[in-house]
Amino acid sequence: MSKAQTVSTTAIDPTVAAGAAQFLSPVVLGLQALTINGKQAHWHARGANFVGVHELLDTIVAHAGDFADTAAERIVALGLPIDARVTAVAEKAGATTVAAGFAQSDELIRAVIADIDAILVDVKAAVDGLDEVDLTSQDVAIEIQRGLEKDRWFLVSHIAA
Repeated sequence: MSKAQTVSTTAIDPTVAAGAAQFLSPVVLGLQALTINGKQAHWHARGANFVGVHELLDTIVAHAGDFADTAAERIVALGLPIDARVTAVAEKAGATTVAAGFAQSDELIRAVIADIDAILVDVKAAVDGLDEVDLTSQDVAIEIQRGLEKDRWFLVSHIAA
């Protein structure tokens, strides 16, 4: 192969790649926002069961980062770039309910649950939309949904009466 010849980075149909990116990109941006907001909550939690909440939030942040990486890598593996710079994440996330400073742990948990709920809207849209586009990308979305729902359950259990 000569230097003038190029090798495609993927053997995927460009229409499939574009469809997968359309559904997975908002998920990546939401998860990146959760990573940032969850860490903010982790640093500023106060009140009952501080250590448990602090450590749980750290775990949820790690999961969100892993999920974002998985979805972003799927888009890139299909041959497309993803813009997950801070400005794109901030635009997607909009206003957050996570406090800027110290707050009671139950208040921060409710804010993180609200962030997860917002992401789950995009994840569920991805699961539904990818059914007709790319089943491998749909599997990525399903795995993210499963993990987020589990993390949400753990958070809800901390504040349930």
